[in-house]
Amino acid sequence: MMQNLTVLGTGTLGSQIIFQSAYSGKNVVAYDISDEILSKLPARWEQLKDCYRRDVKGVTEEKLDAAVSRIRPTADMKDALKDADIVIEAVPERLDIKQDTWKKVSENAPAKTIFCTNSSTLPPSKIAPFTDRPEKFLCLHFANEVWKYNTGEVMVQPKTDPKVFEEVAQFADEIGMVPIRIKKEQPGYLLNSLLVPLLDAAADLWVRGVASFEDIDKTWRIATGAPTGPFEILDTVGMMTPYNLNKDATDPVKKEFARRLKEDYIDKGKMGKISGHGFYDYE
Repeated sequence: MMQNLTVLGTGTLGSQIIFQSAYSGKNVVAYDISDEILSKLPARWEQLKDCYRRDVKGVTEEKLDAAVSRIRPTADMKDALKDADIVIEAVPERLDIKQDTWKKVSENAPAKTIFCTNSSTLPPSKIAPFTDRPEKFLCLHFANEVWKYNTGEVMVQPKTDPKVFEEVAQFADEIGMVPIRIKKEQPGYLLNSLLVPLLDAAADLWVRGVASFEDIDKTWRIATGAPTGPFEILDTVGMMTPYNLNKDATDPVKKEFARRLKEDYIDKGKMGKISGHGFYDYE
């Protein structure tokens, strides 16, 4: 059993992985690049406690407080990794940042440590060569609101040891996820291979002025019975991920979508559901 987890990155999804793992009984080190970023975590834990009170059966104040007590923040990577059985990386969705992060992790992690990336779209085989142990490197991908949408997509890259693959699937189960075994490298895993084309189509309709984002969402909800539309999903994901994925696109519509996200939302502090404001208001 892997008991000591280190999560690299404390953004929207990173903080959820940290809290869910601690709630499930793991000892978790929360690493980020500065104490200033880490100082915001106590407020984030209070927000997540409210989510668990609302959505999780059997939750108690004792369990929530115990989860927080199992989390140790640090901005020192060597300190963050010293006892890690497993590392989950949730840094920004840029290949250069991920590659640089894993080079630094490899310099500091014990030999026992298993390496996992939570990258949403980047193939792990592009990252594995930047580690010192490709046989222990693979993907463990989470959906936003991990306590409620609890898939744990476990995906190999060509050099992943099958034994490590199964160990990570077991770890996913231990932290309350439903392990989804993906036996061949697939950018976007299963979830995002299905979801990203929907979000891209919605963005295209909106940017080109075909319809308002409200009516695009309404159409999807009514026609499919889905509880949320694509722009509500984008609010849950947060603005930075779609911005990073689209800002360097060659497609002019995708590039314009990134510009609108930056100027109309990100620059105004409308980061999505986590901030209380995105395409929709949540306060």
